[in-house]
Amino acid sequence: MKKRVLSGLLMMMDAAMINIAVVIAFYIRFDGAFSGRFAGQYIPIYTDNLLTFTLIKIALFYAFGMYQNLWKYASIEAVFQIMIAAFVANTGVVSYMVLTQQGHLPRSIYLLMFILDMLLVGGIRFSYRATRGLREHGFIRRKNCKRVMIVGAGTAGAVVIKELKIHDNLNYKPVAVIDDDESKLGSKINGVPVLGDRYHIKKVAEMKQVDEIIIAIPSGFRQELKEIVEECSKTKCKLKILPGIGELIDGKVSMKKARDVEIEDLLGRDAINIDLEEISEYLHNQVVLITGGGGSIGSELCRQIATFNPKKLLILDNYENNAYDIQNELRRKYPELNLEVLIASVRERDRIEEIFGQYLPEVIFHAAAHKHVPLMEANPQEAIKNNIFGTKNVAECADQFGAKRFVLISTDKAVNPTNIMGATKRVAEMLIQSIDLTSKTEFVAVRFGNVLGSNGSVIPLFKRQIAEGGPVTVTHPEVTRYFMTIPEAVQLVIQAGSMASGGEIFVLDMGEPVKIIDLARNLIRLSGMEPDVDMDIKVVGLRPGEKLYEELLMDEEGLESTKHDKIFVGKPFFTDLKFLERELDILSDLLLLRDQEEVKEYMVKIVPTYHRETS
Repeated sequence: MKKRVLSGLLMMMDAAMINIAVVIAFYIRFDGAFSGRFAGQYIPIYTDNLLTFTLIKIALFYAFGMYQNLWKYASIEAVFQIMIAAFVANTGVVSYMVLTQQGHLPRSIYLLMFILDMLLVGGIRFSYRATRGLREHGFIRRKNCKRVMIVGAGTAGAVVIKELKIHDNLNYKPVAVIDDDESKLGSKINGVPVLGDRYHIKKVAEMKQVDEIIIAIPSGFRQELKEIVEECSKTKCKLKILPGIGELIDGKVSMKKARDVEIEDLLGRDAINIDLEEISEYLHNQVVLITGGGGSIGSELCRQIATFNPKKLLILDNYENNAYDIQNELRRKYPELNLEVLIASVRERDRIEEIFGQYLPEVIFHAAAHKHVPLMEANPQEAIKNNIFGTKNVAECADQFGAKRFVLISTDKAVNPTNIMGATKRVAEMLIQSIDLTSKTEFVAVRFGNVLGSNGSVIPLFKRQIAEGGPVTVTHPEVTRYFMTIPEAVQLVIQAGSMASGGEIFVLDMGEPVKIIDLARNLIRLSGMEPDVDMDIKVVGLRPGEKLYEELLMDEEGLESTKHDKIFVGKPFFTDLKFLERELDILSDLLLLRDQEEVKEYMVKIVPTYHRETS
């Protein structure tokens, strides 16, 4: 509707310009003597055909698309379009006069009409473009527009600047460009000056009163992006980052696709390479069971495994809401996927046996576990029931029903544990290592640290505390953890599963350890605030069972590299299944007594590396 109104308005303006052009042509041709003898004989010819002239030209302008174009983007191509349309329109008028034999106008009048049509009709269109250009270059200021700094003076940066200038509705004004290439310093990208490298970001942001920074380096390495984000975080500007270079190649770059910078961008790791062929060999056309399939790791396992076309994907979870969510997502994205959701607890041996007997899963990813350290310290019996006896049920059923491969999702907290959760996960590792000795099923564990954004992790907690106005709480200024994104961790888990020969504990390269207090500070900066100035950080003390530092490998395990540069393998060293079964029988009896201290004390006997004292 709006477009029709604008086209109608433009037609009326053109009608006026067409006739103004005739009047000016007469004025020029007859030196302003409209009432003279020569002018007097031609003016009636024009006035008699005024409406016809106008309709012919408007009709031909319309035929040449003069009312379909978006003239705010007028360019050199539009100039040629106007020239051709004006020439054809005036030729149409001359042809009409010849065919109808209504007399004739001087040839100079037709020539002047052609020239003036181009100037006046084209002028209307380019006046709007010129006004926009003045506004873009600061001669006409837009109200309440955000002043933007672009990091990256390459193709992506140029595209961003051009788009910001074209689209008024974005309400952005690019005022500065940052680039590490010294040869670009002092030059201009689409009219915006390059004012320094990444180490000038804070200074330029203050000098130019920047409100927002857009990082436009879609092909950059993660470490480079990390360093740039850290420099940007020293300002109080809101940060956005451009999508990948693939969208640039397809011409799909849009500021609407630019996202906020997330804490994951500060990890500084490049994309993980995985062997799709090797993974496909052990997942394609197989019945795959994922326990804890509705959780953070389990649901991501479901997403990634679904792409390898399993014969059947079984999602087992005790919590129906999470299972329901991932079920709906997978059915929407993969309508051909043979998917079934099973509500069950790994604690219930009969139910697990029933599931294995009915579906005969060939590959099992065991992600069902209680993982929250403080909660499990207060409820050790529940951690033992779920993490130890639940694992025992699933692993023994995998052996009993002839599964090909069993992958246990473990944790760095299983190494020299100082809490009951870590101790139970170590027992789970011991279980699958010992069962592997006599089983045809290949049992392996994959051990990694914290994953960003998982349920109950520190990042969502910090975000919630920041949203509530603080303070942000950390347990100790020296607490250090390994971090990885959920998709990264799951990619490596699936890859490690393809390498299994039985009994290994695969250890993922988690990158450099990160201080939790540094994560808190970075999150506060990404929220546009200054730590300890705009937002307090409060140290609340270590929680029961919490370590200052996490480890990924025990001394006895050794460490060997694999063909994947981010996956290492620790050799199995626990193989005494009879001892473990005897001790677990005693532990099962102790659970009935409901004595938390006695249960924890007995766990030390099973896991000699378990140190109950907080270190």
